[in-house]
Amino acid sequence: MVNKGHHNGISLFQRHLSLWVVLCMAVGVAIGQWVPAIPQALSRLEYAHVSLPMAVLIWLMVYPMMLKVDFASVRQVGRHPKGLVVTCVMNWLVKPFTMFGIAWLFLHVVFKQWIAAPLADEYLAGAVLLGAAPCTAMVFVWSHLCKGDAAYTLVQVAVNDLILLVAFAPIVALLLGVGGVRLPWDTLLLSVGLFVVVPLAAGITTRRVVTRHRGADYFNLRFVHRFDNITTIGLLLTLIILFAFQGETLLHNPLHIVLIAVPLVLQTYLVFGLTYGWARAWRLPYPIAAPAGMIGASNFFELAVAVAISLFGLQSGAALATVVGVLVEVPVMLSLVRFALRHRQSFAREDSLE
Repeated sequence: MVNKGHHNGISLFQRHLSLWVVLCMAVGVAIGQWVPAIPQALSRLEYAHVSLPMAVLIWLMVYPMMLKVDFASVRQVGRHPKGLVVTCVMNWLVKPFTMFGIAWLFLHVVFKQWIAAPLADEYLAGAVLLGAAPCTAMVFVWSHLCKGDAAYTLVQVAVNDLILLVAFAPIVALLLGVGGVRLPWDTLLLSVGLFVVVPLAAGITTRRVVTRHRGADYFNLRFVHRFDNITTIGLLLTLIILFAFQGETLLHNPLHIVLIAVPLVLQTYLVFGLTYGWARAWRLPYPIAAPAGMIGASNFFELAVAVAISLFGLQSGAALATVVGVLVEVPVMLSLVRFALRHRQSFAREDSLE
């Protein structure tokens, strides 16, 4: 079933997300420098290393996204099984490891004269968290913009979210262990429970209850969109608070934003190229191949930010790295949408030969 509630295109906020991140950066740094009592008070509101204010804001971001995923669509996994093979292999057996390799190479080798080793470890951790979390919400926008199959995109996202429940924590622990980053397993599992399992269960329950009483059309066309502004507010407030804690780092190391962005951007283009190329080699239809590439290229950055804050703290380099992921995602993904549309006809010609 196609979720009719998905946006027909990218919203004004989504299109200018990078600008919003920069504005939040300015506001957050100003608060941290001129009103330090605010971050100091917020830092005391935590339980089991989880910031309670941040937990609330992140729930406001993640819960509406989980509402949009219809897990009943998993019944359609038999339709174009090659597409799911490409998506699952790239997202879980390739993408996290290429992210680790590229980030380690640049942060620990290429940029070592500008980034101290302990800070490079934290940036690497943030990059790994991004690489281990395939996109859940924005991918519907990218799929629509590149004229992908909306129903099949829903299947791909639902299957990825189910895998996320069991694969995210082990992959993150494995890669961070290889990178020499100490990882508190209890906090990692608590983060996955709080920011994946709980909002996922709440989203499924809400969908079932509302659909049963008001119907699927009401849920998809009206109910889901009531949360759009809440998601936006949650993201902006999260960024402001995070930058309020990151002020000193940004003021003393502004170049680090660019240095972190380099491996993240290269990873995005690499994974898209591998996924899109594999799909084309397998002669998948364009409406299946394009969303597969978009899912692999983009990240569930809300989850990455949440887990980075829980594991390493608001002032950590890991949290900063995940936010840089937010900063670069929209312009990079829009460039990939344009690339996919430009080469769409080559898929049509190949399909016609079958």
